[in-house]
Amino acid sequence: MKVLHVITGLGVGGAEQQLRLMLRHLPTRCDVVTLTNPGAVAEGLRSDGVRVRHLGMRGNRDLAALPRLARLVRQGGYDLVHTHLYRACVYGRIAASLAGTASVATEHSLGRDEIEGRPLTRGTRALYLRTERMGSATVAVSDTVAGRLRDWGVPAARIHTVPNGIDAAAFRFDGGRRRAARALLGVPEDAFVVGGVGRLVPGKRFDVTLRAVAALPGAWLLLAGDGPQAGPLRALAGRLGIADRVRFAGECGVDGAPDVPAALAAMDVFVSASREESFGLAVVEALSAGLPVVHGPCPALDDLPAGQVPQGATRLRSPADPAAELTDVLRRHRAGGPHRLPVPRAVDRYDIRLSGRRLMDVYAHVLGSPAPAPTHSTTPSTRRSHR
Repeated sequence: MKVLHVITGLGVGGAEQQLRLMLRHLPTRCDVVTLTNPGAVAEGLRSDGVRVRHLGMRGNRDLAALPRLARLVRQGGYDLVHTHLYRACVYGRIAASLAGTASVATEHSLGRDEIEGRPLTRGTRALYLRTERMGSATVAVSDTVAGRLRDWGVPAARIHTVPNGIDAAAFRFDGGRRRAARALLGVPEDAFVVGGVGRLVPGKRFDVTLRAVAALPGAWLLLAGDGPQAGPLRALAGRLGIADRVRFAGECGVDGAPDVPAALAAMDVFVSASREESFGLAVVEALSAGLPVVHGPCPALDDLPAGQVPQGATRLRSPADPAAELTDVLRRHRAGGPHRLPVPRAVDRYDIRLSGRRLMDVYAHVLGSPAPAPTHSTTPSTRRSHR
């Protein structure tokens, strides 16, 4: 089987990193085309031995990209096209259809009101649904996303849930890595460090975490990631009078910044105060590092069966004053002293090898090979309520 993955861009981001990790665990020949921005993840893919091409798309309405992409699909002799992120899903499905090739799309970032951090509009939704019909299947990264797709009108039979995956061993806590990361960032060894990982955008609500840390004298904050909110967040830290105990690490693993496992090792508590999420990969990574986690909406945990939510995870419940609620939770964690928790069993559900096998089942189903019905991490006909 030969598969072409088409993605909107290959800068550092959750979907992009997930694609790279997944390709390491798929037992099939895979090439990648990025419509725009062949960034750091493109370099990483090439170092893994994956062929990466840049289509050179100039904007959302660069229709000349369609015949180029269709020609690439046809000439490459691909059995399947797999698209990732909104623009690539729209253009990739059309190009695959023009080339007479089956296609699968993964929906990484569909929220209730946003897609990939941008507001959902009627036009966005209409174009998505019109091109979705050209594909053979749509993969949701969580049961929450699968439910949103069904609510949009995507037929349930076309939706397959394949959760995001991680290599849990890569995040195992290491004391030496903790000391090295803190020294690199200029954080005292005995400091109580609250942390967050992700793109610095409004929906992640890192400002809530900043305000909570400001209410805890002596607490430090480590934010690993970059994005358009970097400047405003730095300014807010200054106004709150805590700039000296906040560290903006930048993109993980880029330009000398610590990678994600090192950043997590440097933290004592992990916070994800996002307004909404499609999965919550950083939360699962933090749990794999043995960190207590404080989180808002997180399908990776919210979709778990009753009784399987890790004891180390605390759900934020106050929409009116999340910073005050977070402050109280962090104060209790600090009083308990620094400690690492056992990796919860729930993390096993998100092993990248298991996700890879589920995705291969989807490929076999689409191509007509003997395979089980669409795979789901929970029952396909019901959507679990958030707890």
